[in-house]
Amino acid sequence: MSTLSVNQNKLQKRLRRLVGEAVADYNMLADGDKVMVCLSGGKDSYTLLDILLYLQKVAPINFKIVAVNLDQKQPGFPEHILPAYLNAIGVDYHIIEKDTYSIVKEKIPEGKTTCSLCSRLRRGALYTYADQIGATKVALGHHRDDIVETFFLNLFYGGTLKAMPPKLLADDKRNILIRPLAYCAEKDIISYAQLKAFPIIPCNLCGSQDNLQRQVIKDMLQSWEKQHPGRIEIIFRALKNVTPSQLADTSLFNFKDLHIDQQATPRFIDLMQI
Repeated sequence: MSTLSVNQNKLQKRLRRLVGEAVADYNMLADGDKVMVCLSGGKDSYTLLDILLYLQKVAPINFKIVAVNLDQKQPGFPEHILPAYLNAIGVDYHIIEKDTYSIVKEKIPEGKTTCSLCSRLRRGALYTYADQIGATKVALGHHRDDIVETFFLNLFYGGTLKAMPPKLLADDKRNILIRPLAYCAEKDIISYAQLKAFPIIPCNLCGSQDNLQRQVIKDMLQSWEKQHPGRIEIIFRALKNVTPSQLADTSLFNFKDLHIDQQATPRFIDLMQI
């Protein structure tokens, strides 16, 4: 096994520490959990699996890991890569075969973005399978930058203040979703994937789709980060530090019943009474 350089060792320790902090902050894992790790073949999900396997060895609790990949029947998809990798590292895994590719191509006109429908179909298949195998947690590979990008997508295009929570109970109440990479920067994950030489499988369903709204947001954030290093981290910290009384959502704060407190100490003291 090759020896890591000082910077590589720092990178690995940083990612492991941040995942550990996210897991602890949101109580993502419990003793006896069966964690289904959704493995796409991209840098994020490989990194997620790698670090969860490390935590499995050192954590004071016992939990099982099963990797699950959804084969969407994309033309030219290299079906052998993931099984070969997972067999090599000795991880229990399942491959689900669902031809969502044909559905997306049938429903979405040529030239239109496919990610929304593709992701809905993918989530449905994966969550159903998690229920079938008795997984208590579904681990997704979304990182800090994904969460911030989603926040701005909803802000600019949806008129809502929401993002991707690090932990979520699914609408059907049958799945708990966790995002252990929630504190990790995408640039660190890119470097880690290169360090580990993960056999990356690109997503070819949508092509480049440079006009995607998410890509517009990503470019905006990267420009901000270049001009003001640390800005993405500050924005992410803001998502953890919300003050409902300083916004305008009447369902989160009772603005209607605000009233003055006659017993409160007055700001100005009557000098004549001194």
